[in-house]
Amino acid sequence: MNVIVIGCGYVGKAIARQWQHHGFTVTATTTTPARIAELEAVAHRAILLSGNDTATMQAELEGQHTVLLSVGAPRADAYEETYLQTAKTVVQALQSVSSVRQLIYTGSYAVYGDRQGAWVDETSPVAPANRNGEILAETEQRLLDAANDQLKVCILRLGGIYGPGRELAKIFARAAGTTRPGDGSDASNWIHLDDIVGAIDFAQSHQLHGIYNLVHSKPLTTRMVLEQVCRQNNLSPVTWDATSQSNRPYNARVSNQKLREAGYSFKYPNMVF
Repeated sequence: MNVIVIGCGYVGKAIARQWQHHGFTVTATTTTPARIAELEAVAHRAILLSGNDTATMQAELEGQHTVLLSVGAPRADAYEETYLQTAKTVVQALQSVSSVRQLIYTGSYAVYGDRQGAWVDETSPVAPANRNGEILAETEQRLLDAANDQLKVCILRLGGIYGPGRELAKIFARAAGTTRPGDGSDASNWIHLDDIVGAIDFAQSHQLHGIYNLVHSKPLTTRMVLEQVCRQNNLSPVTWDATSQSNRPYNARVSNQKLREAGYSFKYPNMVF
């Protein structure tokens, strides 16, 4: 099995290790020359690959069986270049490549936008709250449109990512002791790195096709998450200003039932504090 991980960051490195353990031949890509040596430790090959380099993309996809697109924007104004442009390049390259049987993409539940805390699942229409959300939705659609009888496309809509090296205490350290707008009742969807790796591995081995939400089974409110993190890590508690409106653009309780019904068993069905 030949697999290529396009965008080998926090998630990509973890799944590269897993796939190497399975005996797969793993190619890892990065846009940063300084990371080549780091990626050579988790993959058979590490290469420089830009998201707009169609010729190199096509050459690297040739002979691959599975493509994992797991890119991450370095800043808010780089979404179109990072996500949509890379997706366009991958799709264009795949038109001339016959070996690839599955494309897996790690997206975001941000495409659901603000649903005032209502439940959403994969049948819910997307409703991006801002331009970057729209770009993520466009990226999904561009990839889904590439599916055919020979190519399965699996979209995993991830919650907020945490895990080793990206602990909740580190993520929320700046919030400790501050006053935040709203009452903290907005829904918060997260997923542990181990389940991201597990779900990607499951999607590959079971050749999943279509959209799947990858979040914990029980979405907590932002207030509940922050209270628990601050309490367990001896951080100053967060206070809330209910006279001000929350500035979070995403407020939806995301269901992971479809992925569970497909047969995936979560290692951490609920948040791990």
